[in-house]
Amino acid sequence: MLEQKANRSLIVLGTMIVQMGLGTVYTWSLFNQPLVDKFGWQLSAVSTTFSILSLALAVSTLFATKLQAKWGLRRLVAFSGILLGAGLILSAFAPTLWMLYLLAGLIVGYADGTAYITTLSNLMKWFPDKKGLVSGISVGAYGTGSLVFKFINGAVLSSFGVTQAFLCWGVIAIVMITGGSSLLKEAENVTTSGTVSKQPAGKDFTIKEMLKTKQAYLLFIVFFTACMSGLYLISLVKDIGTRLVGLDVATASNAVALIAVFNTIGRLILGGLSDHVGRMKVVSGTLLATAIAVSVLSYAHLNFALFFICVAAIAFGFGGNVTVFPAIISDFFGLKNQSANYSVIYQGFGIGALSGSVIASLLGGFMPTFHAITILCLISFAITLFIKSPAEEAARTHGVRRSVGRAQHSH
Repeated sequence: MLEQKANRSLIVLGTMIVQMGLGTVYTWSLFNQPLVDKFGWQLSAVSTTFSILSLALAVSTLFATKLQAKWGLRRLVAFSGILLGAGLILSAFAPTLWMLYLLAGLIVGYADGTAYITTLSNLMKWFPDKKGLVSGISVGAYGTGSLVFKFINGAVLSSFGVTQAFLCWGVIAIVMITGGSSLLKEAENVTTSGTVSKQPAGKDFTIKEMLKTKQAYLLFIVFFTACMSGLYLISLVKDIGTRLVGLDVATASNAVALIAVFNTIGRLILGGLSDHVGRMKVVSGTLLATAIAVSVLSYAHLNFALFFICVAAIAFGFGGNVTVFPAIISDFFGLKNQSANYSVIYQGFGIGALSGSVIASLLGGFMPTFHAITILCLISFAITLFIKSPAEEAARTHGVRRSVGRAQHSH
């Protein structure tokens, strides 16, 4: 048992190191202006790289399970780390925007998503009794990587320039992800004591079976809403601060760092909390808080304190939702195919990343988009109040039928 616990501790450590290396991609915004200054490209064109990265990250999760089955977890994660680092290193020499899109966008995003979904799902299988907690640890490490590397990449950029920053970032990412992968061990079906079980508990849905349930589509709507609202508001927090609140650029930039902190804290706290109070209650709370916060941003007379409280609440809730949803998918559809099933729902992240800016361009700016987000949050909040897992719904239906049968029999 002691050896088993030690092995599980090493798997947690390895997963955290890998996830921190993967989370460094969220420092991309630091590279936008230096690339504009070096090549004279448009800022909007350079920032499109991260949108491509986010979309490639989401799409890659659809294929990660099949790759894991062929290669094994450790080899797949190590290869993903090398591919991600190589994409960053080669980006240092990218002569055109299209090459940057291919290397830093498509390749880096694909490698990141592949390692992200497989290591997260694997850790949850090792701790089926603490899925929310370990999901929080894994996704929290991803957020921590983003937070820590804002300072590391920022320092290298200011001291040595964008070319050297790409090279250093790529080398560090390779070392972290491949090093962490060496501590990983692939789980199959694991019991609450951490030992491998031959029989899975409950029904494990395949993707095809999951897509025949209404719950899959309702959960997609909720996850899309949570991701779109969080990603849109967090990505534009500096612009919102300067334009709506009248903050100077330096103060608005400080808010960006504070938001990153609350995003990470939300991942760490709400994952573990969901194990105790229920995952849907956590999601309900975050959606309601987001709807209230966005309404305040829309209608209240804003100062720095009110602005920060609202955006911090949104970031906290977004971090929590990204953490809790992997566990929700396993609760609803089983642990065996969790990685494959979550990859389908996870497309809400990629679509959500693009939808906020699309809605803003169609409706005309912050305010109409805020209104759309508020409506979506309230709809999704209502869904979380009534949705039941397929097993709970079947048990309830079976109970009703038994009651009706007894009543008819008594007559």
